[in-house]
Amino acid sequence: MGSMLQRSRSKTGRAGLRNILAAVAVTLFSALYGAGLAAAQGGEAVDTALIVAVDVSNSVDDNRYRLQMEGIAQALEDPAVIEGIIGGAKGGILFSMVTWADRPKFTLPWMRITNAEEARATAARVRKLPRQDGEFTCMARMMRNVSDKIVPQVPAQATKIVLDVSGDGPDNCNAEEPVDVARDELVKWGVTVNGLPILERAQGQSAPPVESYLPQQRGTSPLEDWYRKNVKGGPGSFVLPANGYKDFGRAIRQKFVLEISGISPPSDGQSAHSSSTLAVVQRQRLIVQSGFAAAQRAK
Repeated sequence: MGSMLQRSRSKTGRAGLRNILAAVAVTLFSALYGAGLAAAQGGEAVDTALIVAVDVSNSVDDNRYRLQMEGIAQALEDPAVIEGIIGGAKGGILFSMVTWADRPKFTLPWMRITNAEEARATAARVRKLPRQDGEFTCMARMMRNVSDKIVPQVPAQATKIVLDVSGDGPDNCNAEEPVDVARDELVKWGVTVNGLPILERAQGQSAPPVESYLPQQRGTSPLEDWYRKNVKGGPGSFVLPANGYKDFGRAIRQKFVLEISGISPPSDGQSAHSSSTLAVVQRQRLIVQSGFAAAQRAK
């Protein structure tokens, strides 16, 4: 009996030691990661470091690719977006792009935007980005790459780091790591992950109004629900869908304004008398202005 009790205590002691060692390892890794990130962020501080991750898998033909690149470029040139960039506390952002399918590619390395001229120069670079080949929608692999190789090398101190993920389908890569696990790893290091699911509508259905970011103004789809469960994560995160590729430009404009301003779309239950209502309304005016600009360009 005494021998059994001794063995039980020995096992308990070893389990406790393993837990302590695991906790120490996590703490050391966090400290080293944070130190490496701080060392990489040596440039002039910015309000937002924005990583735009665009799906280029086999469902994205040349026309759809062009609509995405042109939508992003026009969003960067939009007066409401530029106003949001310049109007931040630090007066600028860092912008980069990842295209992803079977493998992710850091297509547009970090560019600093602090004025309209720099925004237009970045837009010109986006329009010239070559098409990347790929078959599958390997989102988890893309997120892991961003977490391991891009976020640690942000070249300036950023008040917030945002990963903006768009695509027309869920992960179909059968990766060893689930999407939500990769997402949670990004969130652990302070990254906000937002989603822009591209919802293909039936022929004859009209595009949504510019106020479609309001939850009560629209329904949900299986893909949008999947994005909310697996992609969306971190403080102030949200999902804002595009109703087909032709609506991508409108959606990405609204999304950029929200991401740069730091104000997420109001929830269904938000009180009209809350202390943040005025700020939300001001941001919504910028968003609606951006939406109308997109509509005018599309005519």
